[in-house]
Amino acid sequence: MELKPIPPHDAKTRYLKEKRSHVTDKTLYNYDTATSQFVDWLTDNGYTEFRDVDSDTIDQFKEHRLDNVKPITARNDMRTIKNFIEFCETIQAVPVGLNELIRIPKVSEEDEICEELLTREEAQAVLDYLGKYDYLSNRHLSVLILWKTGMRISGLRALDVEDFDDGRPALELRHRPESRTPLKKKSKGQRDVLIQPEVADTITDYIENGRPNVEDDSGRRPLIASDQGRVARTTIQKYVYTATRPCTYNNGDCPFGKEPDACEATRFDQASKCPGSVSPHALRRGYVTAARNAGQPKDVTGERVNMSGKILEKHYDKGSYDEKAERRRGHLKDI
Repeated sequence: MELKPIPPHDAKTRYLKEKRSHVTDKTLYNYDTATSQFVDWLTDNGYTEFRDVDSDTIDQFKEHRLDNVKPITARNDMRTIKNFIEFCETIQAVPVGLNELIRIPKVSEEDEICEELLTREEAQAVLDYLGKYDYLSNRHLSVLILWKTGMRISGLRALDVEDFDDGRPALELRHRPESRTPLKKKSKGQRDVLIQPEVADTITDYIENGRPNVEDDSGRRPLIASDQGRVARTTIQKYVYTATRPCTYNNGDCPFGKEPDACEATRFDQASKCPGSVSPHALRRGYVTAARNAGQPKDVTGERVNMSGKILEKHYDKGSYDEKAERRRGHLKDI
């Protein structure tokens, strides 16, 4: 089979176009990020056509990633590159079978597990601050819902005003890819999440007094809304990073010895640089741990956050040995 002279960036564009029809926006973004890094590296190293790429070239890129990112990031990148090369085989850009020569980096269990989480005590301090000084803001509602439900960002973004049932009360998560609010697990991620009455009261107050009266491009009324419509995923991330900076909720005191007035992390778009701030996923991890410590059964917690018991145990339940021992106390029998 004669290979075609296809430039790396052209192959990437065709790959992403093929993926777009059956993956979520978040997954497509991840594919775009990994493949862009790869084809940019190829271009920087003089590769103008994909047919000049061989297994040694790809192995050199793998070593480049391992030198610059964490092992788990390099592993995930190379999984995407392997899939990308498999696609390139179908368009005759590279030899058939090249993807089988790609070696995925091995990752230890310690590297695979992320330890970042927001503790129950930290979450309470954050929510106390937001409830007092930033009440009914988008940041307040975003952090409140993420912490109290453990849902993903995609779930929070997908919520409309009509998805809030103040009678039960509950938040109804629905997969709506046609209007650009897909859930990560698509229809399998659909569920109703019961919430406490005080959380429902705050959401009601937000809808009536804090939320701008806007619709998104699809004519829907997003629950978390700005004057421009449905807030972006990156904006929600920034809400969490800014809210969880210790100096934000700790009377301006910095545990890292920096002066807030001179710290770049006090800027809205730079808050992730604070070593004490956490990502939205840390709230999800913290919720799971706090719920399990409070005695909520694993299957109930897993169904609530749309997660299998195996993943919950391995990646999200960060209870200490003594906390997990205490959970078992009420189930022990003298035999």
